[in-house]
Amino acid sequence: MSSREKILGMVQKNQPQGNSLPEIITSNSVEQNLVERFSSILTSIGGEVVEAKDWNTIAAYITQHFQTSKRIGSTIPQLSDVAGIIDFNNDPHLLEDVDLTILQGHFGVAENGAIWITENQMGDRALPFITQQLVLVISKNEIVPTLHQAYERIGNSKYNFGTFIAGPSKTADIEQSLVLGAHGPKSLVVFLLED
Repeated sequence: MSSREKILGMVQKNQPQGNSLPEIITSNSVEQNLVERFSSILTSIGGEVVEAKDWNTIAAYITQHFQTSKRIGSTIPQLSDVAGIIDFNNDPHLLEDVDLTILQGHFGVAENGAIWITENQMGDRALPFITQQLVLVISKNEIVPTLHQAYERIGNSKYNFGTFIAGPSKTADIEQSLVLGAHGPKSLVVFLLED
């Protein structure tokens, strides 16, 4: 028996007894104003929330507020008049100069202002992170109170890649000075779309 096998055998023999995972206690109370809480949290971390009654409202807002954006890309067919629908069959290097990206998220989380989005909504998993400005659209009625409910919702879903996005990219690593856009988008606007 080699020294390695002897050591691994001793480690395996002397393992502590396993403990069961603790029970996760969640509140049974239903948050009454999820939209207000979501909006407040997202705004406090640098994002912007805009309530929209329909896709035309979103298109008008984008036309008015993002006039200086050189290249606007989206995966949302309803916004094809204001944003080019990106063809992901081409070379992904063609995405490098996208200034504004508009994507549709699955749902939001009120307790931290995060939006859950998967690769099928992104088109390419790099897109929400390489763009200069990011716009996400979710249904106003698709906000869950906490991450516990969010994880229950996505637990059995099938997807290759998914992430929670909350606010624009930011860091305060250097001299505790907050810098927006350090590792990704400089701004995040979230549209809460009426159903």
